[in-house]
Amino acid sequence: MDRTTMPHTMVIFGASGDLTSRKLIPALYRQFQRGRLPKPTRIVGVSRSPFSSEDWRNQLTETTAKYVKGEFDNDSWKAFSNEIYYHPGDIGNEEDFHKLAAFLTDIEKSQTTDRTYYLSTMPQLYATAVEQLGKASLNIDTHGHRRVVIEKPFGTDLASAQALNASIHQTFREDQIYRIDHYLGKETVQNILVLRFGNTIFEPLWNRNYVDHVQITVAEEVTVGRRGDYYDKSGVLRDMFQNHIFQLMMVTAMEAPVRYTGEFVRDEKVKVLQAVRPYRGSDFSEFGVRGQYAGYAQEEGVPEGSQTETFAALKLYIDNWRWRGVPFYLRSGKGMSCRSSQIVIQFREPPHMLFGEQKSYRPEANRLVIQIQPAEGVQLFFQSKVPDSDMRLRLSELDFRFDSSGKELPDAYQRLLLDAMAGDPGLFARSDEVEQAWRIIDPIISAWKSPAAPTLHTYEAGGWGPTQCSEWMEEQGRTWFDVCPVLS
Repeated sequence: MDRTTMPHTMVIFGASGDLTSRKLIPALYRQFQRGRLPKPTRIVGVSRSPFSSEDWRNQLTETTAKYVKGEFDNDSWKAFSNEIYYHPGDIGNEEDFHKLAAFLTDIEKSQTTDRTYYLSTMPQLYATAVEQLGKASLNIDTHGHRRVVIEKPFGTDLASAQALNASIHQTFREDQIYRIDHYLGKETVQNILVLRFGNTIFEPLWNRNYVDHVQITVAEEVTVGRRGDYYDKSGVLRDMFQNHIFQLMMVTAMEAPVRYTGEFVRDEKVKVLQAVRPYRGSDFSEFGVRGQYAGYAQEEGVPEGSQTETFAALKLYIDNWRWRGVPFYLRSGKGMSCRSSQIVIQFREPPHMLFGEQKSYRPEANRLVIQIQPAEGVQLFFQSKVPDSDMRLRLSELDFRFDSSGKELPDAYQRLLLDAMAGDPGLFARSDEVEQAWRIIDPIISAWKSPAAPTLHTYEAGGWGPTQCSEWMEEQGRTWFDVCPVLS
């Protein structure tokens, strides 16, 4: 049977949660409207809440109309929701999984059907849910492919990530496991590969000979709010660096895969992490800046005197032929000036300035800025002559926006769910990738919690983090690209 027409069942554990109603169901609905889902695609929600299938459909009608806004259509929703089912179940109850297996067999009408199990639950339940799937033989793929999608976080350190991987591998093969990080589903992130490997003008310059440094910033305008209890146990290094920021770094720094297939892409990404120079000795204090926004300790759920970082900046080196000696500056924080995720490729200055010095203007080197969100696009900054002047220079800009075509830019989950259902692993994390990321970040977390930790600087919400971070960059002869994206 053609893989594009294979019937499919998506089973969502944690069906009553916010992620399901806000992201998963709207993403599946939009792909249904585009005619991209297998026929038929059945959606089965599982949670402890005592809903009927009709109750859940009615609830999802309201939330989906809210989140897809102008794209909601009553007729298409009715056709889509006809295949939505609800089955109450407790992840801790083995018998409930046997009942689920019988329910799935019943609605699939003995057809050979692919299944994707989506774990939209608390991370503490991942291992239990996978074990229960195995006990009910729901992992066996003799009558269609069986896959499991796991949301981040993938452990809280290397030991827990290894334990989680070992537990899941007892039930599912690695090729059945899809560890999802929604950053990789963003159009701009995927376009980095096209920008580099689909053009001849960028890739020859994408190396230590022409690049001075790389900046990757993931700034959040919001503060911790009511998530203080969770966030204080995590901190910015676990919450952002080990997953989102490292994903952006890997896509930026990786070599071209032999072919554009999931495994070859993931092979090249892992090589980037393997080449990251580990911190040693004074690196733990000199190669990073810690910060906490003023008032964090007064947030709900945050213990008094907490030393948890809400801001961090790191300098990493990737010790391979392409990037040897080029610093990668990674930065993320809460309570920042704006919501912005961007990658800055800062090129070297020309070896010799031909046009003399201008007292009022110091020429800047070329800069390529890849805006991940919210103003998805690419900007190229370059020097040009001021018209009708005596060779005076100015910084000019080419600005490309993905939304300039007028088409809807799809939510990241739309692409990722479709890939998981089709068995394409390219945009999902592999076990060795997850563990290697923890090997890099674990020693930094440990050092920053030790008595010898560098100073935890305080910063006011609404800026770009501690002033000491800007000073730290200036000491190295560089500056941050602190520009909020302008939405069109």
